[in-house]
Amino acid sequence: MSLLAADIGNSYTVLGLLDGDEVASHWRVATDERRTSDEWAVLLRGLLTDADKKDAVTGIAVCATVPSVLHEWREMLARHFADVPSVVVEPGVRTGVPVLMDNPREVGADRIMNALAALRLYGGPAIVVDFGTATTFDVVSAAGQYVGGAIAPGIEISLEALGRRGAQLRKVELVRPRSVIAKNTVEALQSGMLFGVASQVEGIVSRMIAELGEEPADVTVIATGHLAPLVHAECRCFTEHSPWLTLQGLRLVFERNS
Repeated sequence: MSLLAADIGNSYTVLGLLDGDEVASHWRVATDERRTSDEWAVLLRGLLTDADKKDAVTGIAVCATVPSVLHEWREMLARHFADVPSVVVEPGVRTGVPVLMDNPREVGADRIMNALAALRLYGGPAIVVDFGTATTFDVVSAAGQYVGGAIAPGIEISLEALGRRGAQLRKVELVRPRSVIAKNTVEALQSGMLFGVASQVEGIVSRMIAELGEEPADVTVIATGHLAPLVHAECRCFTEHSPWLTLQGLRLVFERNS
């Protein structure tokens, strides 16, 4: 079985073709709210053809944080992939993870997928830090429950905001500077952003572990998201780096609901 998993985020859509639990092919494309269902179908078929996987898809699993894009995906699945079993993660879909929130329906589907994958792959307690448009923190208890989390501005949008509001500042490449104490404006921005985010992550994770009442050594802390490689090595708190955690969660929920 080859499962096409789609994690539709605010800025990017991550697509993966999973052969069992292995991600055989993967792509990251812009999440364009103007893109129609027909355009999404052409894009998908083009990517699958280039990967020689045009007729390999036997299932599709989707989670989304952008309602307008999800609407187009529903139409695309109905019109262009009607013969392929599909699961759209939304309230009512079985995940096996109890969500202990004031309003469980308002938790992003991608965050629940991260929690599900963390629980099944690593066990609880666990904390997932997802570096995307926002930097999200999601906590799974030792009992396998999603108990909550935190949301902070993402690295890219923070840098863009700084460039817009600072008269003498500009957008810079997101790379590690030579040192924390920078000698020029470009590296000063890189230092403040990279090491600032790393310190923020370590601080929030430390507070979450204390609030859980667990020993730090007993909590698995997982980095994921397309910006995770930038920050992962700068944080002492991470025990795992799992680039395709959300896609693995989609695989698990598809298997449970198909």
